[in-house]
Formats: sequence, structure tokens, C-alpha cells
Amino acid sequence: MTLHSNYDFKQGVAFTDIADGGMLAGEFEGEQVLVARRGDELYAIGATCTHYSGPLAEGLIVGNEVRCPWHHACFDLRTGEATRAPALMPVACYSVERRGDQVVITGRKETAPEKVKAPSSLRSVGIVGAGPAGNAAAEMLRRRGFEGSVALIGAEDPVDRPNLSKDYLAGNAPEEWMPLPTPENVERIARRVTSLDRRYKTVAFDDGSSRAFDAILLATGAEPVRLRLPGGDLPHVHYLRTLADSRAIVAGATSGKRAVILGSSFIGLEVAASLRMREVDVTIVAPEARPLSRVLGEEVGKWIQSLHEDHGVHFHLGTTAKAIEADRVILGDGSEAPADLVVLGVGVWPNVALAEAARLEVDQGIVVDEFLRTSAMGIFAAGDVAVWPERISGRRTRVEHFVVAERQGQVAAENILGMRKAFRSVPFFWSAHYDVTLAYVGHATDFDTVEIRGSLADARALIAYRKGGRILAVATVYMDAESLAVEAAFERGDLREVERIVNSVPS
Repeated sequence: MTLHSNYDFKQGVAFTDIADGGMLAGEFEGEQVLVARRGDELYAIGATCTHYSGPLAEGLIVGNEVRCPWHHACFDLRTGEATRAPALMPVACYSVERRGDQVVITGRKETAPEKVKAPSSLRSVGIVGAGPAGNAAAEMLRRRGFEGSVALIGAEDPVDRPNLSKDYLAGNAPEEWMPLPTPENVERIARRVTSLDRRYKTVAFDDGSSRAFDAILLATGAEPVRLRLPGGDLPHVHYLRTLADSRAIVAGATSGKRAVILGSSFIGLEVAASLRMREVDVTIVAPEARPLSRVLGEEVGKWIQSLHEDHGVHFHLGTTAKAIEADRVILGDGSEAPADLVVLGVGVWPNVALAEAARLEVDQGIVVDEFLRTSAMGIFAAGDVAVWPERISGRRTRVEHFVVAERQGQVAAENILGMRKAFRSVPFFWSAHYDVTLAYVGHATDFDTVEIRGSLADARALIAYRKGGRILAVATVYMDAESLAVEAAFERGDLREVERIVNSVPS
């Protein structure tokens, strides 16, 4: 239960106003705070998520954590520490006490995250890949008190990758929002790694130099699939993976332009929505009969297509591009689509060449165990490139989600420090289309039943994906509380609770 108010916690509020297991939002000396109660214990932290400023008081308490309703970041109620991505920065923590029947905040209090003693043999860590997984790992190493050298290796600085196709591309997020919070005292090596010696944990760089580390994290990510077709290298043809890519699309997306997007993936559809916000005429070309039907099901795909069509997007489905010319795309069915700008969003491939050459175990990605260890001692992998044992499906899995990448980077860092922490997070991502956001918990690459509850037409729905009757994933549209509850139940392995949550939503 969550209550919303503008209580002044400096003056005090009634203890009975805070439900056991609930939160109460208010203020302290002009700062937004929330007070949480568990039995007779009281906690007070900042009320705004440090990721995208989500309202934590509308979230969910799980153990000693509160989880943000928007993108499932987690904060420790006792310290304010951001315990799980996508938030990397803590919220403020306050001293709170009970005076008779009143609850009063008396001021801010200093807290510190848990520190661990690293093995004496660990003096240096090399992180190959400066994306979300690598950056989160570097941050966690420093947060946990590691004092040895940390090298973050990669040409591009870490950025908020989801915004590349969402608010930044749409013009709603300024440039200063894009860099991810990065830790101090981390060496940046803006070079490409050309080889890895697994025995000596040595990497060679493209300038001919090399360097050995006591532990290595491979966070090499993935690269867009590049189509080989005539005109594919023309200057107005773009892929989207980096901030430079997004900037280039923005530069070509002036009002009145015509864009063709090849691929009806999440990235392709988000780019379409963002370009429509810039008043660009958009056409999507894809071989599927319905966008995202393989991932979300036929009915949900139909709804998403209608949502985009209502915003002026044109679809050419059941065909592919045959050639790209200066002002048009020639389609396989013989038709043409006018184009001043072309964006390709047809998927990505994991960057496994380095691991393969080093003779690590590779199977559609770098194979790791539950502790994110590869087949070579002292070498870990995380993010888009990692294939790990995912508990819900019971299979080795690789996913290409920003939140998963950051969380794996965090856990890999803790395991490098000897914490022996299994990666148990449930896969989560969100996708924004105009004023509609879809949240997805779990991982259902293969489902036989799609159960829709609520109303897609009213943009308030829950969709359960089943295989043999078992729920493997749940997507929600503006049902944040249910999404958080499903995630927590999946983490506990409580499938009965998942069923109860799904069944609690009217069909």
C-alpha cells in the first residue's frame, strides 16, 4: 500500500498514517522524501529515483529495498544506496524517529555502501568494453572499495543508450542527459583490443601495445546487423548504436524530410516515434506481416502498428529493401518508398570474435555460469555478449537489454572482488512509443499462448506469455505496480504469485 501526500516530516506525521509495509511521501526542509515502515522500523530516503526521476513512493518495497515503478531501479531503505541498475547514484538518507504517536525526520545522515576486502592477488582489473555493462562494473568496483587499478577500455564514452532512440532522438532530452554517471579514478583507454591471452590475462591493443591484468571483464556488447545491398553505404543511410549515430540521424531529421526505416524491431519503431515528433514523414519496411508479433504476439503487434499509424507512420510489411538510392528505397515487391533519410534496425550480433580467438566457450555469445565467469579462470563476461543460465526459462540465455547489461556488470564486479554473488535478476526492459510505454519482465522467446488482460485500446493492459501453461514473461502497459510485483515474484521463484497477479487483472 502506498500513500501520496505533502506531509511535512519536520513537523511530524501520525505513525498510524504510515501503513505497515507501506510508504508515505512528503517533504523535509523543501526536499522530497519518503518514509517507509516495516513493523516498528522506520526509514527515510529521497523520494525521487536518480535514474529518470521516477516517484519512488509509487514503487514497491521488497525486503529492505524500494523499487522504482518506472524502470525498476532499486534503493536500500537503510542507506539510500542504488543497489541495482538502472540507477547508479544514491538518494539522500535521513534520520527518522518516532516521538509518541508522531514520526519526525530530524535531518540528513551520512551513509556509506558496503565495502569488501578484495583478494590480495587482485591488484588490477581490465574491462573490455565501455558500454553500460562495463561502466556499471567499474562503478561497482570503486563503490565496493577496490583500490587497485581499474581500466575501462573502449573508444566511446558510456552513454544512456535507451535515450538514443527515445527522448534524445525525439528532441526531448538535452545533450547533458546522455553521459552515464562514471566513477572517479578509473583509467580510460580509448583503444580497440585486438587479442586476448586467456592464460596470462593479457590484452593487445590496436597500437601494438599490450597489458596484463589480474582479472578481466569482457563487456564487448553487440553490433548492428549490416545489410549488404546496393546503396547501403550512401551518406544518408544510418544505423543506431552510439551517440554519434543518434546525432547523425538528428542532423538529417529536419521537418518535412522523408525517412524510411528498415526493420520493425523495438529500435526501428522507437526511431519512427521519435522522428514523428520531429515532423518527419516515416515509412517502415519489414518482412514480417505484423511488427513485433514474434516477440509480443499478433494482437499486441497489431495494436502497436495501429498506434504508429494513428501518428502518421506508413508501413510496407511482407517485403524487404532491394536497393537504396539517393532519394528512395526500392522494395522487393517492386514498389518504392521516398527517402531523404534511411535508418536500419534489423537486429544486432554479439561481439564474440575476441572470445573465440582466445578459445573461450562461445555459443551464440560468451558462455558464463551463474557468477558470470567464463570458461577461463579470472575472466568474466557481462551484457549483450553474455549467455547465462536464466532461471525462468531454465535455459542458457542472451538478451540485449540495457538494464540487464548494467546489472550483470554490477554483479560481475562484485564477483571479481570475491563476493560469489549469483546473477538472479529477472530480465527487464521498457519501450516507449509516443505517450505509451510498455514494460516487459521475464524472457519468452518461445510461447504458445498470449493472454491479454485489461485493455490495449485504453493503454492499460497486462499481457502474459505462456509455454505449456507456464508464464515465462509478463508485459504491461501503464500497470507499473503489477510489473514490479511480477518481477519480485519471478525472483522468488513464486509462480503461483505470478499467476495470482495476472488473474487479478480483469480480462
